[in-house]
Amino acid sequence: MSVEPAAAAERGRDADPAEAYGARREASAREEGRQGRISVRFSVGRGAAFLVFVACLFLILVNAADPGRLAPAGAGVALAAFVVLVVLHDRQIAVERRFGELKAINQEALDRLERAWDRLPLPSPPATMVGKLPPLARDLDLFGRASLFHLLGTVHTPGGKGVLSDWLLAPGAPTALFAPTPASSAARPPAHPHEPAGEIAARQEAVGELAPEVDFLQRLELVVRPLEKNPADCEAFLRWAEDRPWLLARPWLVWLTRVLPVVTLGLVAAAIFTPLPAGYALAALMANFALSNRFGAGLQEKFDRLSARQREFMRYAEAMRQIGGRTFASRRLQEIAARLSSQGQPADRWMDLLDRRVVLADARRSGPLNLVLQSLFLWNFHTLFLLELWQRDAGRHARGWLAALGEFEALCALAGLRFDNPGWCFPAVAEGEPELAARLLGHPLLPAARRVGNDVVVGPAGTFLLVTGSNMSGKSTLLRALGINVVLAQAGGPVCAESLRLPPFVLATSILVQDSLAEGISFFMAELLRVRKVVEAADRCRAAGRPLLYLLDEVLRGTNSQERRIAIDRVLRHLLAAGALGAISTHDLALADLPGLHSACRPVHFRETLHPAATPGTPLMTFDHKLRPGLATTANALHLLRLVGLDLEE
Repeated sequence: MSVEPAAAAERGRDADPAEAYGARREASAREEGRQGRISVRFSVGRGAAFLVFVACLFLILVNAADPGRLAPAGAGVALAAFVVLVVLHDRQIAVERRFGELKAINQEALDRLERAWDRLPLPSPPATMVGKLPPLARDLDLFGRASLFHLLGTVHTPGGKGVLSDWLLAPGAPTALFAPTPASSAARPPAHPHEPAGEIAARQEAVGELAPEVDFLQRLELVVRPLEKNPADCEAFLRWAEDRPWLLARPWLVWLTRVLPVVTLGLVAAAIFTPLPAGYALAALMANFALSNRFGAGLQEKFDRLSARQREFMRYAEAMRQIGGRTFASRRLQEIAARLSSQGQPADRWMDLLDRRVVLADARRSGPLNLVLQSLFLWNFHTLFLLELWQRDAGRHARGWLAALGEFEALCALAGLRFDNPGWCFPAVAEGEPELAARLLGHPLLPAARRVGNDVVVGPAGTFLLVTGSNMSGKSTLLRALGINVVLAQAGGPVCAESLRLPPFVLATSILVQDSLAEGISFFMAELLRVRKVVEAADRCRAAGRPLLYLLDEVLRGTNSQERRIAIDRVLRHLLAAGALGAISTHDLALADLPGLHSACRPVHFRETLHPAATPGTPLMTFDHKLRPGLATTANALHLLRLVGLDLEE
């Protein structure tokens, strides 16, 4: 059964994102209500069947001497009906819950559009991000509450989280790995004329193809969503799958376990239907028993090693089935679909085959039945043989299946971001002159109603952007907007801008700096350590011939103005000599006049507007957050003192 009415699916393709999600949420809510009413009928039917069964039992007990035929027949029919209704009701409850989950998915999509972080479930972090976050991740709000990872919150598998976090922390390779196909050239805007058909372009092409497929994206999320709270640990299973088969490495034992059952069954049949003494059949049975006893412990260990984790692995089968049933135009998605197969069979079919063979192996858990099967057929050897055939033919691909699914899920998260923000663009990421040029660049974590876009140019090499302005005017937000959009661009996703052009950058930041009482590190020392990492990164990039983009927010504020000015002068001149480019925010306007920096400085500023005669209830100060050329001409520290009630006497 479809998880969504067809009409809502069609509306989701063409409507405004908010309208599309709202329509889908309402359609899912209506269908959830309808399925709930059907579920109530099943509950009533189950109760009625149970009451009829109890009534028939009562009649049988009352008329124990001569119960007749009607009461026992009624009890049997009522019991059978109750069992059937229980099975059907469980399926109905599952359908109802699917529509409830789909309603929740669309409500969360609406909350993402509004950046309503408190209503959005906070996704668990990837395993590599548990504990201390890298400085870049803290500076740019890549993980945690109200972060980019929170915004891309449709990734639920451990593999998908790992892939997405890697993409956010490490730029895609610019080398020509994949070229867009003619059939999919409309999936994304035309590339910059000098852009290499590289990893970033391949991801953009895939994201552009997936973005309009809202129905498919939500069906896939619906399948993997339970893994958010109960992640599957497949490592033990994968170790078994990649291990060398034990039974297949002993062909003599394989043939022996094939021949002995044939001989045993023949001798048993002969003992029953011919004068042949039963002792021969008994001897064959004893041989089977001895062979089972000899290898029984080893067989049990191998079965236990598999069955303990196979169910965890099977939780991915439905997600792989969703992908395997589709055809794709982009090269990256075709490559992922090809990796989700082995020997011409899709991964989900291999997983279903494994599940059926594990069910056969579960016969060993039934003592009397297993004794008969083992004595006559050496059942456990044959089931292990079938499992090891799977291990040999498909096991080495299992880890790759999970990796491919994780990559696909990460692309789906970026595709959802693309659908949610049709006004955003795919950036042109190309080798060439190191310069970042953006039109109407905004911060993607701010809601659209509060977001202000600005035209920004950083570069060329040998220059730096000096961002000045008063408190709360938007300096730090601009630096973070630059950084997080570069992260999105190099991950292969859309960026919050009308246009963006940049080369593949190495990104280094010093924005949120903290001292450490436990480590005995003062605030100024913490700043110095962060700046040293930026300088070291610039030196490494210079040696490797790669451009570095640095973002420094009020750097070295932990010392006096004169020493800070000298230190910043030395640091910036070193970064300029290394060919790095970047932006630095400051309140110290004198930096623009330093002899070694004056020619390289590109000053811009934000300003505020004061309203000294503002009426009660209206703000005394407003900010338009618009970037303007030149140095700041206003300051507002004393006005802010008065604004918070610190208008003290001189």
